[in-house]
Amino acid sequence: MRVFVLPLICGLLSAQVAQKANERYQSPEARKGMIATLTDPSRDARQRPKELIAQLGIQPGMTVVDLGTGPGYMLPYLSAGVGSGGRVIAEDIFPDFLQKARERTADLKNITFVLGTAKETKLPEKSADLILVLDVYHHLDYPAQTLAELLRALKPEGRLAIVEYHKNDIAMNGGAKEHVRLGEADAIAEIEANGFTLVSKKDVAPQVQWLGIFTPAKSSAPKNLGTSVK
Repeated sequence: MRVFVLPLICGLLSAQVAQKANERYQSPEARKGMIATLTDPSRDARQRPKELIAQLGIQPGMTVVDLGTGPGYMLPYLSAGVGSGGRVIAEDIFPDFLQKARERTADLKNITFVLGTAKETKLPEKSADLILVLDVYHHLDYPAQTLAELLRALKPEGRLAIVEYHKNDIAMNGGAKEHVRLGEADAIAEIEANGFTLVSKKDVAPQVQWLGIFTPAKSSAPKNLGTSVK
């Protein structure tokens, strides 16, 4: 039953859990190689970034966070989505990734950069309409702390968008499934155990990636409780 599973999940969250997923990010040399992979134009065919922007409902004037932005693959698309009156906050824990992201988006004026840590995102409080976590959730060493940080950074009616790999042979393309820490159901349970409510879910790439949209749990509580409904 769910009531027994969630405390077990929460009890495991304080430990570092993403060692396998983070092997390729441990040195500047390794990250340099990953920059080429993460910004390869061929990624567009799989990720379909313009379609993802539309699915996320990003509108002009929004403040959107790209958590774990890396070298900034999504930043041009997010920048265009929020327009000149909006703001994109690009967060990462590696200065070299952020530097590359700055270089790639030097002509875009609505992006700010935040250097976080594995436990602290350093995002401004109640600032974000949407936080995008794209191919990043399985890299979190401290998911409970990070989710608490994201809850703090979201506006009361803000949304958290998780785009994550399925834990199967198709998604891993024959590679080690332990690269992805949790399957879809367990990841959703972990996120909901830490202050969020799932409001929608779909596959963005069948059997490869899923998209979950979450809101702060308190935002789903009934409103205007003292008013009768006619």
